[in-house]
Amino acid sequence: MTLRFGVIGTGAIGREHIKRISNKLAGGKIVAVTDVNQASAQDAVKSFELDAVVYPNDLALLAADNVDAVLVTSWGPAHEASVLAAIEAGKFVFVEKPLATTAEGCMRIVEAEMKHGKRLVQVGFMRRYDSGYVQLKEAIKNNFIGEPLMIRAAHRNPEVGENYTTDMAIHDTLIHEIDVLHWLVNDDYQTVQVAYPKKSKHAHENLKDPQIVTLETKGGIVITAEINVNCKYGYDIQCEVIGEEGIVSLPEFQSISFRKNAMFGTHVLMDWKDRFIDAYDKELQDFMDSIKKTGEPNGPTSWDGYIAQVTADAAIKAQDSGEKETITLQEKPVFYSKPTEAVNA
Repeated sequence: MTLRFGVIGTGAIGREHIKRISNKLAGGKIVAVTDVNQASAQDAVKSFELDAVVYPNDLALLAADNVDAVLVTSWGPAHEASVLAAIEAGKFVFVEKPLATTAEGCMRIVEAEMKHGKRLVQVGFMRRYDSGYVQLKEAIKNNFIGEPLMIRAAHRNPEVGENYTTDMAIHDTLIHEIDVLHWLVNDDYQTVQVAYPKKSKHAHENLKDPQIVTLETKGGIVITAEINVNCKYGYDIQCEVIGEEGIVSLPEFQSISFRKNAMFGTHVLMDWKDRFIDAYDKELQDFMDSIKKTGEPNGPTSWDGYIAQVTADAAIKAQDSGEKETITLQEKPVFYSKPTEAVNA
C-alpha cells in the first residue's frame, strides 16, 4: 500500500518533506500540492519532478479522491483551518507545529477528531524520534536513575534574524522542549516562570536574550530550560535528567575528534536541520508505517499539541509578568489515553 500525500505549503519545511517522501522513505507518494503562492507550488512540482496536481487551495486539494493523507507545512496561523478541514474530509494529517496558534484552536481540533471517532492527526514534534531522547526515555522508563527530580535543558542557536521576537523564544524555540520533556517524564506541567539574565551584546535591540524558563510538574519535578539564540558558537541542544540514584544526559551529536594546531576538540553543528535530520526521517516513516499497520498514526497527538500550546501561552504570560504562572489543562479525554511511543528510533 502506498500512502498518497497532498502537501499544503511548499516553503522550506514542505520541500524538505517532499524530498524525503519522494527520494528517501518507503511507502509514500506526493500526488497533490498547494500553496497560497501558486508559483511556489508549481516550482515544487517542477523541481522534484513530481507527478502531482497543483490545486488552488487546501479545500480543493482535500476534495481530491486520490489524496489519502496531507502534510500541513504552511504558515502557523493557517494550520488550524487546514487540519479541521482534513478531519472533516476523513484524511490523515501530519501537521508541523503549531497544531494551532491558540489553546482554543487546539481544542477545536481535539473535539473534531474525537467526533470523527479515530485518530487522524500527528503533530511534528520530531525530537521524540531522536535516538538520544529515545535513550533518555528508556532510562527513565526502566528506573535506571530512580525517580526524576530535576531536569536541566538548553536550546542554543548561533544567531537569529531581526524578525525574531522575545515571544518567539517560547512558541518557536522552547516549544520543542515543552513537548519532549513532558513526554520524557509523563507528568503534566503545573507552573511556569521566566527570568532574564544579563542581555547578550549579540541580541538585537528589541529582543530579550537569553531567557531562563522554570517549569514545575504536578509531580514536583523542577525543569530549568535555557533559551540562548545568539550564542554564536553553534546549534547546541542539551538535556540532563537528575534522578534519585543517578544522572542521565543527552548524548553529544556524533562528530570526529581532532588533534590539530595544539588543540584537541570536536566540531559543533551550526544548522538545526543537520542535528535532527534522522528524527525528521523517522517521524514521517512512522506516520506512514503505523497508518498501514493499525489504521491510525502513532506519534504525538492533537492532545499533545494542546498541552504544548497551553504551556506556551502560560510561558508567554510569564515573560510579561515575571511571576510564576499557573498552567491549567482540561482533563485528558479517554480517547487519547493510549500512550504514544517513538518507534524505529
